[in-house]
Amino acid sequence: MDSEKWLKKIPNHIGWYIAGFVDGEGSFNVSVKKRDDFTSGYGLDPSFNVSQKDRVILSLIKRYLGCGRIRQRKDGLLMYEVRNINALYEKVLPFFKKFHFLSASKKKNFSVFSRIIKMIYQKKHLTNEGLWKILALRKELNKSRGRKRKYTLKNIKLKIN
Repeated sequence: MDSEKWLKKIPNHIGWYIAGFVDGEGSFNVSVKKRDDFTSGYGLDPSFNVSQKDRVILSLIKRYLGCGRIRQRKDGLLMYEVRNINALYEKVLPFFKKFHFLSASKKKNFSVFSRIIKMIYQKKHLTNEGLWKILALRKELNKSRGRKRKYTLKNIKLKIN
C-alpha cells in the first residue's frame, strides 16, 4: 500500500516530534453547515488543524504529511489545516495511527474523528442513518471543551429519509 511506503520514509524522531506537538497544539473538528443544495440540508466539514506563530513547525508538519495548507487567521496566528476528506483518510489518519498520541483526551478525540472520517470516506453520511451516527459521534468530539454547537442532534431537521 502506498501509505505504508510513505509512512516508512518518515524518520521516527520527526514523526514522534510532530505527534507530540500536535498532541498539545492540534485539533480535530467536524463542523455542520446548513446547505440547501445538499440532499440532507446539511454539509459536514471535517478538519485537522494546528495554530502557531512560527511557520517553521507548520511547514514541517505540512511537508511530512504531504497535504493541507498554511494560512493566516484573523488574529494573526498561522494555521496549518487539512480539510480534504481523501487527505484526512489517506494521510492524517495513518500518520497518527503510527505516531500515536500520549494524552488521553487527544487519543479519544482522534479515535472519534477517525471513525467519522471513515464513515464520510465510505459515503455513509449520504444516508439518514449514517448522518445521524456521525452527528452522535461528533457530540463526543472535543467534549471537555465546553463549546456550544450551532447544529446539534436536537435542532437538525434532515430532508432525507
